[in-house]
Amino acid sequence: MPRAHAADIVEITRAYIESNEEGYKLAASYSFDLNHDLDDAVQHGVPLYFTTEIELTRPRWYWFDEKAIVARQTSRLYYNVLTRQYHVSVGGSVQQSFPTLDDALFLIRRPSRWLVAPRGALKVGQTYNVTLRMGMDRDYLPKPIQVNAFNNSDWRLASNKKTFLYTAE
Repeated sequence: MPRAHAADIVEITRAYIESNEEGYKLAASYSFDLNHDLDDAVQHGVPLYFTTEIELTRPRWYWFDEKAIVARQTSRLYYNVLTRQYHVSVGGSVQQSFPTLDDALFLIRRPSRWLVAPRGALKVGQTYNVTLRMGMDRDYLPKPIQVNAFNNSDWRLASNKKTFLYTAE
């Protein structure tokens, strides 16, 4: 899998919306590496949170664009020093354990399809602008680390906005 060259960039390598009987799901994959400071923080038991944000808007000529769907999902990565295992929980659900950091990051880089809206949330046949963003969420860090993280560029790990069109089915 190709990796992003800059340590502070999350590259969105694949993103599309799928429609099924449950609703609308986001299928996405990301490419990034943790820099030395983030890797060191994880090794010392500091949990890192990665948030994916998606917004589907329908353009209107007479008013602001209609925000049909706005959703967020947060994944938590942490290392348990006693068991020497990495743990990842996606969206607050059951956590999974991994023996290596690369295995744990694989789940964050290639998450399972995420249900962003139920069936009927979008108007069939309408075209929507999809905006997707993913990055490390510094708001969840412990307060003493948070102060340093907001002033230190090594603690910034985020993607640029990726936009594409989706016609509801």
